[in-house]
This record gives sequence, structure tokens and C-alpha cells, in this order.
Amino acid sequence: MDLKELLTIMERLRSVNGCPWDKVQTRESIKPYLIEEAYELIEAIEEDDPEKIREELGDLLFQIVFQCQIAREKGEFDMSGVIEKIGEKMISRHPHVFGEAECRTPGEVVKQWEVIKKQEGKLRDSILEGVPKAMSSLLRAHRLQKRAAQAGFDWDKVEDVLKKVDEEMQELKDALKSGKRDEMEDELGDIFFMLVNLSRFMKVNPEDAHRRTISKFISRFRHIEMKAAEQGRELSEMTLEEMDRLWDEAKQNERRG
Repeated sequence: MDLKELLTIMERLRSVNGCPWDKVQTRESIKPYLIEEAYELIEAIEEDDPEKIREELGDLLFQIVFQCQIAREKGEFDMSGVIEKIGEKMISRHPHVFGEAECRTPGEVVKQWEVIKKQEGKLRDSILEGVPKAMSSLLRAHRLQKRAAQAGFDWDKVEDVLKKVDEEMQELKDALKSGKRDEMEDELGDIFFMLVNLSRFMKVNPEDAHRRTISKFISRFRHIEMKAAEQGRELSEMTLEEMDRLWDEAKQNERRG
């Protein structure tokens, strides 16, 4: 099966005699599925499972085909237009490959990319424009900070960032003493933002780091649940000390694994 056949399947699903669910969907109604499929693909990539990656790429592609079919029905554009647009964009943004420009390092490519985007009007009046608002807050903060850093708005060394993290932590402690919700929320947000800055200096993707920690939490908590079940006990019957011991046991198992 090729892309043309997939487009035909989508067209039939949306036809008068097609699927009752598919043919009533709108751009807005299928947005959640687009996001969900993207995250499922990320999960498959993190698991390094080629077969699952192939499947999730297909699911994500189908969401793109779905959006293209809706646009085609509205007389706006079709899949050919989408492919043509991205092809033209990639050629114009890689003059060091398809033209006479020279870029010897990934950093030089990134700088050239931003210059070209600005020439295209993508960054408008501010270098911070163009970072999607719908992006996860950690990734959005990371992207905005990188943009600002490219303009010279940045610390010189990681020690300066660590010092600022300590300052923000003290301000959060002061806010906690005040008991004012708005102040506590502001200061907690500042800490998150500074930790993203720290991740940038460490060359660590904050979203990846956070997802990894969440996965560890789930694995370790499941260990506690399974051990409780083996003992015929409910978690509510266990003390925090007992659960902490099982948590440490799960950590030790990870190290041995």
C-alpha cells in the first residue's frame, strides 16, 4: 500500500456512505488524537521498539491524512500541497546543502535556520515569537530560553544558574511562610523555569528528563503494589516506612538490572 491508497481510504471513510464517526469529525474534534498519537510515537521511540515505532508513525500519519482530507473538502489544500510546501521549505532552509552557503557545525546550521525564518517573516517583531503556545510548558520554556540565549541574554556559566536556583528556592520558602497562594504559585513557576535553564546548560532535554522520572516513579510504585498484593495487603494498610523500604528495594533492582 502507498500514500495514494491511504488517501483513498480516508476519502471513502469521509464519504456519504462512509464511517458514521469519521464523516462527522472536524479539525477541532480530532485535535486530541493528533496530540495523543504524537506522544505514543515518542513513547515507542523511547522504548526503542522498531515495530511499535512503525505502527505509531502510521497512526500519526493517518491523523495528518485526516486533516488534509478535511482541508480538501473545504477547497483549501490537499496532501500534494502539504508535501510541496514542506519540500520547498526544506530546500530554502538548507542553502548549505542545496545552495552555495557553508555551515560546518550544527550550531552554525541553527543560527542560519533562525536567520532564514526571520527573513521569511516567521519570527515577526520578536525572536521569541513562533514558539507554539500549545507546546508543553517545559519544552516551551526550553525553546524560549534558547532563543533568548542566541541574542546574548544568558548566564556565562552553570554556577550562575545554580546560584539563581538557590535564590528562587529561598523566595519560595518565604512565599510559603506568607501563605499567599498567588505568591507561592509565582515562585514555584520561577523555580521550574530556572530548572529548565539548568537543564539547558547541562544539555539535557527537560521534557525527556521529566518523562524518565515519571517512568521510574510508575515502575517503583508498581513494585510496591505488587509486593503488597503478594502479602495479601492493601496499600492503605501499609505504613510509609514499609512503602519506603519497598521503594528502595525497587531502586536497588533497577541498579542490578
